[in-house]
Amino acid sequence: MAKQDYYELLGVAKGASSDDLKKAYRKLAMQYHPDKNPGDKKAESRFKEINEAYDVLKDDQKRAAYDRFGHAAFEGGGGGAGARAGGFDFGAGGAGGFADIFDEMFGEFMGGGRRGAGPQRGADLRYNLEISLEDAYHGKQATVRVASLHSCETCHGSGAEAGSKPATCPTCRGQGKVRAQQGFFTIERACPQCGGAGQIIEKPCKTCQGQGRTRKERTLSVNIPAGVEDGTRIRLAGEGEAGMRGSPQGDLYLFLSIKQHKLFHREGADIYCRVPIPMTTAALGGSIEVPTVDGGRAKVTIPAGAQTGQQFRLKGKGMSVLRSQARGDMFIESMVETPVNLTKKQQELLREFEGSGGGSKSHSPESASFFAKVKELWDDLRG
Repeated sequence: MAKQDYYELLGVAKGASSDDLKKAYRKLAMQYHPDKNPGDKKAESRFKEINEAYDVLKDDQKRAAYDRFGHAAFEGGGGGAGARAGGFDFGAGGAGGFADIFDEMFGEFMGGGRRGAGPQRGADLRYNLEISLEDAYHGKQATVRVASLHSCETCHGSGAEAGSKPATCPTCRGQGKVRAQQGFFTIERACPQCGGAGQIIEKPCKTCQGQGRTRKERTLSVNIPAGVEDGTRIRLAGEGEAGMRGSPQGDLYLFLSIKQHKLFHREGADIYCRVPIPMTTAALGGSIEVPTVDGGRAKVTIPAGAQTGQQFRLKGKGMSVLRSQARGDMFIESMVETPVNLTKKQQELLREFEGSGGGSKSHSPESASFFAKVKELWDDLRG
């Protein structure tokens, strides 16, 4: 049985904001929660489905993958942490959707802070990179400069002044989490004093003020493979922001956009190019030379009587195909060009051609067919 669309499950439009998603999820989660429907297997199943839908749509990266690939983006199972889309890992160690609602509902009771305990992974970063169509064809080694938070070199990410060490947090006794009873629920949250680290800094590093990280700019070399398309995302694991006090780094995501080309139009692996053809070449036949995306040239034979819009296929002259040795095709679309700035002699020759039957049905079959249809239309209207 096909899975129901996540947006339909939550009863929101595809462009719904984060707030609208959260409101819709909260309402449904409370309605179908097992505690409110004891023994109701359908309600339990529905609760799991909406929880799964919200877990994907609340995360910008997972949501972008779902919008593009649908349920196929999470073939690894249910859109949970570690699900993959298009070859890129979108798992960021996030908590489940219902837990996020609990965070909001009981946040003030526990003094705020994130759910769970232990080191918090650094934030993921996004970098927009524009490349040319030729770069997308050949692939390239790109250099990007990224400013972000990195491990403090003075304290080596510990956040503590040289010669001192972090002390065990007296509130959670090093556990990094505290518990409290709220009605039927036992709520476990990150310790509000140490933020889940289990330790506090008594003598903070003067360079990073106890954060364990400082902002600086780095230069990274990135391999852009041949055949990438507009909108491709490349994940650089561990190249995002450093976490607090030595916690793991996040990831860096490169979003590629391809500049519009002056001559070529790309559709998947195929290249299209509209080429003007002299009227005489179109009428008598001949050959023309056209550029190709790989920087070379190709010869195209034009048959006598070629018309505007007629396409000629050059097999294997299109774009590279990602992770493959294959290439798409190139399509030349003819555009017969009417001559301008004619001399008197040239005008006389054209009139002579017209007078000798140049405009007859045999020479201009498209025109003859069109006006025959016009005549039939007028005859029908008179009848």
